[in-house]
Amino acid sequence: MLRIIPIVTTVLLLALPAFAQQDIWQYEWPNTDFSKKSVSFNEIMSGGPPRDGIPAVNDPTMISVNKETRLGEREPVMTVELAGQVPRAYPIRYLMFHEIANDMIGDTPVAVTFCPLCNSGITFDRRIKGKTLTFGVSGKLRNSDMVMFDRETESWWQQFLGKGIVGEMTGVKLKKLPSWMESWAEFKARNPDGLVMDQPDARRPYGTNPYTGYDSGTPFLYRGENPPHGIGPLERVVVIGNRAWPLSRFANVAEITEKGVTISWVKGQASALDKRSIAKSRDVGSIRVRDVNSGKDVIHDVAFAFAFHAFHPKGEWMLGE
Repeated sequence: MLRIIPIVTTVLLLALPAFAQQDIWQYEWPNTDFSKKSVSFNEIMSGGPPRDGIPAVNDPTMISVNKETRLGEREPVMTVELAGQVPRAYPIRYLMFHEIANDMIGDTPVAVTFCPLCNSGITFDRRIKGKTLTFGVSGKLRNSDMVMFDRETESWWQQFLGKGIVGEMTGVKLKKLPSWMESWAEFKARNPDGLVMDQPDARRPYGTNPYTGYDSGTPFLYRGENPPHGIGPLERVVVIGNRAWPLSRFANVAEITEKGVTISWVKGQASALDKRSIAKSRDVGSIRVRDVNSGKDVIHDVAFAFAFHAFHPKGEWMLGE
């Protein structure tokens, strides 16, 4: 089920006052503590699907790289390489329709997440306060970004920030783990003995983009300000903490070293949000970020500029001026 709903329904939902929405939510979410929140309920809206209408994948089946035959060479995957563990790739063609994969890598429970509307791919450690959480898709959006929920406390979490915004876990932050988006060709060339998430047992048109032309259009259900400095709302930016580097800076260079990190760009990764066929979409390239001193991978995201501005309104734009 996709985040596409009739315009009339959307208008009716947005017209409801906050207290009316809360009454509806309490019926759908009887175990969520709505007395605890860090954001206004007016900022949260329905994205169309109900709770679990976009079903997260739990314990995804992994197969060896040499057994994967469905993926195109340029198709994007989320890569997770934890110390001492076999590297894993989570194809965006699957996360497009599921948005969250709850997995276990060695002894580490992880949630690999992708919000198509923000192009935001982030991996979290699912352990918090002595609990291991299992995440699902609430069907709600804030600033066009997925609101996740955990099944243990039914608290709501902002995917872009990894932070609890409603319920018992309000104010709690999940630990982010280094991961990045790259092409399937890059992953398998570097990790011939790696693992890749197998196709889920669900009836979905995997390999297609249900939001055709989205990354050259306008953000869905976004009511906030556009980014400053003439940066387009759907321009991709490298997000590291509260700083953002526009990908346009890599038009003539392949590497930028600033603020203690080296950001490198290589061609070869298809946009997941361009044409109907992901494999045939335009090349947006792949980003890797490493610490200047240690050479270790740095936690980052490659997201749309409007999302960075919405969640980091005082953030620093790295324009290279």
